[in-house]
Amino acid sequence: MPYIDGFVLAVPKDKLEAYKALARTACAVWMEHGALDYVECIGDDVPYGTLTSFPRAVMATEDEVMVFSWIVYRDRASRDAVNAKVMADSRLKSSDMPFDGKRMIYGGFDTLLRASDLG
Repeated sequence: MPYIDGFVLAVPKDKLEAYKALARTACAVWMEHGALDYVECIGDDVPYGTLTSFPRAVMATEDEVMVFSWIVYRDRASRDAVNAKVMADSRLKSSDMPFDGKRMIYGGFDTLLRASDLG
């Protein structure tokens, strides 16, 4: 079953175009180095919850939009190999990130269930 890296982050609205450009570059880099899929989503219906929510998790402000993204790999070993290549790729060596990386949530996940595997 595939291995997934997932991300939740807040992007300032005035930096959204810069983030979209970064996402296009990142997609190309991950795919060239062996990722199976790369998805970036902009929040459309992401309410600020009373106790928990995507915006609360990353301390989003009203001038930020939520981004939810994931990258798919064949397995954990492939993810580790792909990410090592990605981290060495000069196209992503930028000190001017259009979001606060300290507030990004990320993690790696083993796939539990996929509809396409059910039948």
